[in-house]
Amino acid sequence: MSLARFARWCYAFRWPVIVAWLLALAAGVLLLVIVDARFVPDTMSVRLPGTESQRALDVLEKRFPAEAGDTATIVFRAPGGVMASETRRRVERFLQEVAAIDHVAHIESPYTREANAISADERIARATVTFDARGNDLPANVGAAVMRAIAKSRAPGLEIAFASQIEQFSEGPESGSAAREAVALVVAAVVLLITFGTVVAAGLPLLTAALGSGIGTALISLLLTRVMALESVALQLAMMIGLGAGIDYALLIVSRYRQGLDAGCEPPDAIAEAIATAGRTSLVAGGTVIVSMAGVYLLGLQFLQSMALGVIVVVLLIMLVSVTFLPALLGVVGRGVNRLRLPFPGHRSAGASAYLRWSHVVQRRPLVAALIVLPVLIGMGLPVFSMRLGFGDAQTEGGSNGGVRAYELLAEGFGPGFNGPLLVVAQLDSPREADQIERLPERLASTPGIAFVGPVTFNARRDAAVIQVVPSTSPSDARTDELVHRLRSDVIPAVLAGDAPSVSVGGITAFNIDLSDLIARRLPVMIAIVAGASFLLLMVVFRSLLVPLKAVAMNILSVGAAYGALVAVFQWGWLNELVGVAETAPIPSFLPPILFAILFGLSMDYEVFLLSRIREKYLLSGNSRTAVSDGLAATGRVITGAAAIMVTIFLAFALIGGERPIKMAGVGLATAIFVDATLVRMVLVPAVMELLGDANWWLPGWVGRLLPGHIEHETKNRRSVRTSADERHTNSPESVQEQVKGRSEPEGVV
Repeated sequence: MSLARFARWCYAFRWPVIVAWLLALAAGVLLLVIVDARFVPDTMSVRLPGTESQRALDVLEKRFPAEAGDTATIVFRAPGGVMASETRRRVERFLQEVAAIDHVAHIESPYTREANAISADERIARATVTFDARGNDLPANVGAAVMRAIAKSRAPGLEIAFASQIEQFSEGPESGSAAREAVALVVAAVVLLITFGTVVAAGLPLLTAALGSGIGTALISLLLTRVMALESVALQLAMMIGLGAGIDYALLIVSRYRQGLDAGCEPPDAIAEAIATAGRTSLVAGGTVIVSMAGVYLLGLQFLQSMALGVIVVVLLIMLVSVTFLPALLGVVGRGVNRLRLPFPGHRSAGASAYLRWSHVVQRRPLVAALIVLPVLIGMGLPVFSMRLGFGDAQTEGGSNGGVRAYELLAEGFGPGFNGPLLVVAQLDSPREADQIERLPERLASTPGIAFVGPVTFNARRDAAVIQVVPSTSPSDARTDELVHRLRSDVIPAVLAGDAPSVSVGGITAFNIDLSDLIARRLPVMIAIVAGASFLLLMVVFRSLLVPLKAVAMNILSVGAAYGALVAVFQWGWLNELVGVAETAPIPSFLPPILFAILFGLSMDYEVFLLSRIREKYLLSGNSRTAVSDGLAATGRVITGAAAIMVTIFLAFALIGGERPIKMAGVGLATAIFVDATLVRMVLVPAVMELLGDANWWLPGWVGRLLPGHIEHETKNRRSVRTSADERHTNSPESVQEQVKGRSEPEGVV
């Protein structure tokens, strides 16, 4: 069944289609209320085969099972001193209560002689709680139980702070998301009103995006959290992309529908035409997003795959809603789509005329335009060469107030390195190897960059040993990265020369360093494969070699600008206070691949929107120059409006509350979409296509024969209007239009 016929079916059964979707949304909301979704921190389920930190964890799990679970640090601060009798009694009573909580394996009291857990001025102490499993395997009530014990034990003169990823279990998704979504939707509504000029037309994309995003996020919360460890950031990313893409696709289809009405079509025919053209374009654009997100699976990391899967689920639902619910809704609205017109001055066609004039300006001096814009884009991307992947700490990443306070107290009392200790883990096969391990602490203590080295701890069978090493720098400091690499390559091998035991440097800090290194190695491969797959997809759709090659190159420029903005704002500190971030820190290693996949797909949306219309014009006229100018005139206003909505949504996530990674995603996405919809689509694309001329559509015959079928847009052989009711859906209204010169197209035509 063709898309046009499918659209007619949705029109004919519009009320059952609408009711079915609304029931699906109601069921999702109801289940969300009944069933509690379980989110886990981002790296808690990650395994890194072949890395030292993973080998260390494997040894701990097998030979130190009590040490293999996640840990939490509880920090005490007493101005009168933690050794005061009353304070000590309260702390010890509190520790006994925590030790009785299920899944707490043991607690290292600060009053144990070997603990080295009381600051020099005796005002700050720390206790380490070890659980019997990793965080994603613990019941959700464990963190809450610890927090209740803390709340009950706080008293005047005794401050208690708790730092652990376990705490996130009781917090759920970040609380500021509702405010961000509300602000984004309000501003999006304003932009839609300006773009369409009528209340009814502006409301349709909002309803479509809200429906698709609502059902999608419900599926993610209820289903994905049951089959894999899913971090709450994944839900927020999916919601962000769902709202933006949903409004974009619906904006495209509603614009085309209104154009059909203006050209004299009856509502059923206008709906069929809109879905056959704009709906097809939306499916191709959404497919590109899905292909890009599927590239994340090449990294082989489950927590990244869960984020990608969340976006894929939401985009799939947005695509489905756009070609089913929206045509049904248009069938109900009919010609009323233009009701409640706002008293904006000027004619709706003014926007198309302005973009036509702009296109002529660019096309008169295409080389000059390209030479002006290219250095700007390259300059915006230059900071990417200074990007440092890593993970922040409680202070730089934000998080709960308790976690930040615990970080501050640990740094004050013991130094910043105590927030991310290293574990030197040895697997022993003979007593002689145990003797070698016992020589390690002295050598480690004399290594620059190390603040504290604990004693060697053997397991009961003495076939494994662990040494705690505390750096003098924080987990997010580049010097900590250098220390880990130096310990592995120089310090430890120098002590254990010859037939030495297997020793690995692990711990959460080392684990994050290994994760960043692994992503940095695999990211170029992912970029190459995603870019190649997108190139092939566009080559099939547009039957051209140079058009998809140009599209891929320009998308990479947009992504480079986004990466540059991340480095400048969050790593260098430029305008960082504007987005509510006080501390600079490395870029979380999971963000560049996720952002690349999202941005590459979303940027390709606008490329597909623009090229689809240029291709239609070219097939009708055979003139590349007028096809470019008319295509830009037809799509310019919609691309600008859609981009404004996207940028608004992403900036809302960046500026209003939010965890640091979400702020980064918002800034990166907003930068890329703004650059893509202005410098790239409005200047660079028409300039390059003007320079290439008819070569834009060149495709060797042998390549064309290899492509699956002859996938063309519905306008390939349409040089006159088909008036048959059954065939009318295959005719674009622009086949009866003049080339925008004598009569400008209605606003928002795509």
